[in-house]
Amino acid sequence: MHEFELINKYFSKLSKLNKSSLDLNDDVFFDKKKGLVISIDTYNEYSHFLDFKKPDLVIKKIIRSSISDLVCKGVLPKFYFISGSGNKKTFSKKNLLKISTSLKNEQKKYKILLCGGDTTFSNKLSFSVTSVGYSNDIIYRNKAKYDDDIYVTGNLGDSFIGLQILKNKIKVQKKIKDYFVNKYYHPNIQVKLSKTLFKYANTSIDISDGLVADIEKMINKQNLSYQINVGDVPISKNLLNLIKKKKLDKSNLISQGDDYQILFTANPIKARIIRYTSKNLGIKITKIGKITSDNKKSIITDQKGKQIVIKNKGYTHQF
Repeated sequence: MHEFELINKYFSKLSKLNKSSLDLNDDVFFDKKKGLVISIDTYNEYSHFLDFKKPDLVIKKIIRSSISDLVCKGVLPKFYFISGSGNKKTFSKKNLLKISTSLKNEQKKYKILLCGGDTTFSNKLSFSVTSVGYSNDIIYRNKAKYDDDIYVTGNLGDSFIGLQILKNKIKVQKKIKDYFVNKYYHPNIQVKLSKTLFKYANTSIDISDGLVADIEKMINKQNLSYQINVGDVPISKNLLNLIKKKKLDKSNLISQGDDYQILFTANPIKARIIRYTSKNLGIKITKIGKITSDNKKSIITDQKGKQIVIKNKGYTHQF
């Protein structure tokens, strides 16, 4: 079974008396009375990151992907806890110094503070990060409205290409390699946008598992469907050039995950304020589709408007 079947079958009933758990169907725990917002994520070597040859970069990716859960809810992260399981090789003095330096830099960049954690010995390397923020409200999942526009921030696909380069599945020149690998290790978390999301977003999620998979999670308990056009999905100039040079299929690249951009829906009347926000904050925000009625199947079209099927909708944990 996949992770959501597992949660629904064995754990959802345990949270029914706790409204703050949001039925275990959102990215965060939200105690509205106390204004407390919490998320937790676990990262395993070979699954969530390729290896630990660059511990300083891996830790940056882990921290940013963790606080992304709060940012997409319209919440600024304030504190974090980090736990790590590893051995003498992975937690050598050299590696620990690199990890500590990276955490210090991330704390300064995102104005967050370490509050605690745990360390255990294990031959299997993993990290767990708990992120904490405060807010009187959040932007929930499953609050999309019929005829909402679907938006995404930034560009998609660069991180996936970076991972393929690290796996030696794609060969490129060093300059291009450095660009994509940097995008893989340094996801661009849209912290500045978190303060304005409440003005226009009906529902939101961060793109961690993949564009299509996360759209479906965002509206998974609603009788709604969606229509998106691959041609409208934003990609970088470097990725566009790579697609042309390597004759790649864009539709196979834009829903592979690890983007950590914000995916949200908004009423069409909010288009003007979204354009203003994009220009004012210098953040790319692109409309890629619409929320449609429940009596229609979700549709994905290519650049020419032809209906297509994306084989890989995104990453799913299977148990």
